[in-house]
Amino acid sequence: MEKSKLYSRTGDAGTTSLVGGERVSKTCVRLEAYGTVDEFSCFLGVVLSSPECPEELRAYLTGIQNRLFDIGGYLACTPGENAMIPVPAWLPADIEAMEKEIDRLDSWTPKVNAFVLPGGSMLAAHTHVARAVCRRAERRILTLAAESEVDPNVIKYFNRLSDYLFILARHLNHKAGIPEIIWQYRP
Repeated sequence: MEKSKLYSRTGDAGTTSLVGGERVSKTCVRLEAYGTVDEFSCFLGVVLSSPECPEELRAYLTGIQNRLFDIGGYLACTPGENAMIPVPAWLPADIEAMEKEIDRLDSWTPKVNAFVLPGGSMLAAHTHVARAVCRRAERRILTLAAESEVDPNVIKYFNRLSDYLFILARHLNHKAGIPEIIWQYRP
């Protein structure tokens, strides 16, 4: 059997297909939403590729990447009863589990009463970048939700993910013995 080509040429005019075959502009909000979810997953891949990344964190973040693919598939469908990929049923349980993980990491990380600037170890800095891209994905999903049906748990999941990545970056710096970089207001 001959290997298929990586390019189809069907998007050369600026359109692409959603799951189910509907053609849309590559600039449509739905594509922007699931494309930014993909970009966020790529940034998690940068975190995962760090030699400093602990094994237990690798497993957790790889699980999140898999869930992001599920959500991307859901977002790539025209909503409704005949959606090819339904809203993931695991979302509420994963949100609850992530809240527990946030609380666990927060309990091991010193309290801070100031704004924290991104940075510290390379792993924590990459985690902060992933957090910022996660927030952008959340904004793109909210833009989509303003004009089309999006399950509210998808929005909650991204909101929790950015909170998780914030405390994770802080925790990684704390574990590495790297002090917080605190914002210094300059009037």
